[in-house]
Amino acid sequence: MPTPDKQLSAEQSRQIADTIREEIARRRISRQSLAELAKLSLSTLEKVLGGRRPFTLATTVRLEQALGVALRKTADAPPPPVAPVNGDIAPDGLGAYSRRAVARIEGAYVTIRPSFGDKDAIFAYRTEISWDEAASSLVFHERERQDAAYTQFGEVAVPNESGHIYLVTNRHGQYRLITVARLAISGEMYGIITTLLAGRGSLLTPIAAPIAYVPVKMIANPAFGRISSDNANYAAYRAHLRRTTDEPFAMFLPG
Repeated sequence: MPTPDKQLSAEQSRQIADTIREEIARRRISRQSLAELAKLSLSTLEKVLGGRRPFTLATTVRLEQALGVALRKTADAPPPPVAPVNGDIAPDGLGAYSRRAVARIEGAYVTIRPSFGDKDAIFAYRTEISWDEAASSLVFHERERQDAAYTQFGEVAVPNESGHIYLVTNRHGQYRLITVARLAISGEMYGIITTLLAGRGSLLTPIAAPIAYVPVKMIANPAFGRISSDNANYAAYRAHLRRTTDEPFAMFLPG
């Protein structure tokens, strides 16, 4: 039986280091976060990943348990317990928030912004925010968009420093960013959307506009799509958009 502090061969150590670096990149976690999950010092992790120290069996087992993947490519390597890399903690790049801390954000919202095609109309759709176990973070999905081809989904960042919430879409390097602040008691979120306006042919133009997320439960009969002035929800939707700039949750400076 191998002893717990047995050093692995140079080739085994190299293969394990390569696998760990791939997992760190794929899951977008920091080495510090991984070291804490594996109950290792950051210095030890840096040394073994950099090839300055061989992996020991004990260190490898701790990293397998933290990552939930098998690092030893041998027949006698026991399978590690499967567990999410961060448990209930989001990656550093999204704010390292705990699931419990952001539970209040989860839910369904009526999303309201100006119509980009009709200056007098309002565009509304449904957005659902929920916890994704695999990603170990909040994610959002848009529903009931009239322009279904432009339906978005992505990650939710909640950094402590700014006090704002970021709904981020990244499709092959093309970003859409929504930055909002949330009312602690009633749950509405107000802010700004920065995206691209589709024009003729392949023309895309950067555009920014106020946006509001209103919990579905606050609207008796929500309407979706392009909302004109004769719609029963128009006045309430317009009031939410005006609140975004009047209070102000977002500012638009003249050129």
